[in-house]
Amino acid sequence: MGEMESLLMPPHKPYAFVTYRCEESALKAYTHLNGQKLQCGESSVMLYLAYVSSVTHEEEASVPLPEGLVLLEDFVSPEEEALLLAAVDWSSTNDDVTAQKALKHRRVKHYGFEFRYDNNNVDKDKPLPAGIPAECLPVLERCLRNGHINVMPDQLTVNQYESGQGIPPHVDTHSPFEDTILSLSLGAKTVMEFRHPDGRVVAVVLPGRSLLVMKGESRYVWTHGITPRKFDMVPACEQQSPDHVTPEPGTRSNLTLSKRGTRTSFTFRKIRLEPCRCAFTSACDSQGASSTPSPSTPPPPALPCCHADAARLEEEYVHRVYDAIASHFSSTRHSPWPRVCHFLSSLPPGSVLADVGCGNGKYLGVNPEMIAVGCDRSSALVQICAERGFHAFVSDALNVPLRTASCDACISIAVIHHFSTEERRLAAVRELVRLLKPGGHALIYVWAFEQEYNKQRSKYLKDHNKEHHGKENLTKNTSEDRREPHGKSAMQNSGHLEEGYEPVDKKQDVGKVTDGKLSVHTNRTAFNTQDLLVPWHLKEGKKQGEEESGDGGKRNKRKEKSTKVLTNQTRIDSNPGLSPGFDASMSPGLRLDTDDATHSPDSKPSPSGTTQTSSSHLKSESESHLTPVFHRYYHVFHQGELEQLCSQVDGVKVQSSYHDQGNWCVILEKD
Repeated sequence: MGEMESLLMPPHKPYAFVTYRCEESALKAYTHLNGQKLQCGESSVMLYLAYVSSVTHEEEASVPLPEGLVLLEDFVSPEEEALLLAAVDWSSTNDDVTAQKALKHRRVKHYGFEFRYDNNNVDKDKPLPAGIPAECLPVLERCLRNGHINVMPDQLTVNQYESGQGIPPHVDTHSPFEDTILSLSLGAKTVMEFRHPDGRVVAVVLPGRSLLVMKGESRYVWTHGITPRKFDMVPACEQQSPDHVTPEPGTRSNLTLSKRGTRTSFTFRKIRLEPCRCAFTSACDSQGASSTPSPSTPPPPALPCCHADAARLEEEYVHRVYDAIASHFSSTRHSPWPRVCHFLSSLPPGSVLADVGCGNGKYLGVNPEMIAVGCDRSSALVQICAERGFHAFVSDALNVPLRTASCDACISIAVIHHFSTEERRLAAVRELVRLLKPGGHALIYVWAFEQEYNKQRSKYLKDHNKEHHGKENLTKNTSEDRREPHGKSAMQNSGHLEEGYEPVDKKQDVGKVTDGKLSVHTNRTAFNTQDLLVPWHLKEGKKQGEEESGDGGKRNKRKEKSTKVLTNQTRIDSNPGLSPGFDASMSPGLRLDTDDATHSPDSKPSPSGTTQTSSSHLKSESESHLTPVFHRYYHVFHQGELEQLCSQVDGVKVQSSYHDQGNWCVILEKD
């Protein structure tokens, strides 16, 4: 609608800016699009437009390319590009000459030597009849003159990607090829992601006719891959220099969409005749490392020291994880917590409720007499809300696109403990208060460090004991993540926590991370640190549970369709964008044990209303199957910490606070 000039998308914001070449075009777009429902696959979204007088382009800190990586833009001319593309005959049927392959996500031709994907190596004694095409020689001679390579390559792999195709993250095997690898991008622009084993991620924009030179650490240690998608988010103002830098994940530099087209890459390599003697021995197959290593768990991340670090940690260990486990997670969240239901049921008819971090929307239908809208950072969970008939949209809890003072009540259930700094947790509370009308109320639940309170264990710890005794009668549990620290049981670890703890400011060292690294929590045991990673075992073929929704006091049970969850190997092959929150080491899946509050995911309500553990979920070691494990970041709150956090927000008071089955809870009232 109208002649569009640019599209700017501020990261982590629920809106975008569109500029038009003239006022007439802008008016035409506003008239035809504002308030219109747009169909997105099987779901629809409402589009709202508003005029702004100006758009601010924010420039913030940037991160350099991986060590040894050089990007040279416009390395070949348009004429050379046309000659190179014409030199590749995809219609050829003589596969023995160029070893042409039609892979799952792309087409491939090999020249000089065939790279074998079955063993990630080459047969150095069987060169192909077709050497590197003569059209490539001027480009390679230029690389020699400019010092990008020291010897002429003798192997070429040509990959052709259509829009929506990509390649999984990988490191080119050390033993077959010499140090330097050249990758020439022809045709459409794309984004290649480089990932370091320590969790660092650098997204590099590869324009058409650019040359990427990989040496040293960038060639031997960092994985590189292309996520299969049809659009890339790229910096709105790309830097055009050899010292190309890319915006750091988590910063606020404006982005825009780049539509992918057909891209052809020419990857030039030199066959290695002697074993590799690089300095990166832990990743080198010539020096003992496997040439086909199975994906392994990355080292634990460190606590963030700045806003960008915090945003990156939450993206990898919260947002990506919930998108990956959404279906299984939803199937375990089917029983609304009683005290939350009481809060919602007490709202007057016609009240406007915002559920910030609504998950699968299990609270949006509790009180049918209120106007409820939810938002969540996970688009997959928001989609589940839509399928269940609830109103929800994708949004960050720090920037909710609702008007100030527009809600009678807000709830934030098991959300704020996923923010990794006190500043961001405080900002989340302030955002809830901003949404409230004067006199409005907000209910906040966060996971408690104190899982035993008033000499009573939370259900989180109780279920561990039930599970432990049940399994003793069946088999010995050998799952690594189920072993107790230092050989102690959960009973020995938890101690006896009494009511009336010291104020939180007197316990500065209790539960603090001392070495800067986050530890992985042992499920169903007491906490020994406030900042930690909690495992989620993704079940295969897990059926979703029955949903209960309030409807005039009646319980409507909805059977949700059985959802087949991909196995770990399938996920690795088909999803090159797996986050460090994913643990591909595959833990034996005896039973899911990751619920973080009142109800266990493997529990079911009894006729009396109590919760019983279903023994049908207990399996012997021989029956267990391997399941992917994801890790979610949590900050568990000490007693008094949530009230102290809320006291820093102006214009609101803590009306009440309480401990509810392993959670600290407050009800706020806005002045």
